[in-house]
Amino acid sequence: MFAPPEAPLGLAGWPRILLRLEGAALMAAALFLYARAGGGWGFCALLFFAPDLSMIFYLAGPRVGAIAYNCAHVTFLPLLLGAAGLAFGQPLLTRLALIHLAHIGVDRALGFGLKYPTAFADTHLGRVGAARRAI
Repeated sequence: MFAPPEAPLGLAGWPRILLRLEGAALMAAALFLYARAGGGWGFCALLFFAPDLSMIFYLAGPRVGAIAYNCAHVTFLPLLLGAAGLAFGQPLLTRLALIHLAHIGVDRALGFGLKYPTAFADTHLGRVGAARRAI
């Protein structure tokens, strides 16, 4: 069984700040490339929060929820999708990947990291929400 790090959960100080800045940079780069790829902003707004639909799996428990959430919030899947879009000349796939990466970047910048199977609030960037204030 995986357990989150001891309190304070996740990172503190400069590493946490750097990881949040890295998330903001990922979001900015993804949105810049999306605009350069000719993506429409309405399409982006429509799909921006689609990865968060994975939270529905928390209804099956924190372990299943964490697995589903993490699968929808790791960078390598949209990177593979974007590479496939470029390799096969499918700009829609590339745009979808860039929207997905921008979403992940925003999440990281706001401190929403990958989830531990203990609770939704337990992330690799520390606790979020009311659980953070309880520390």
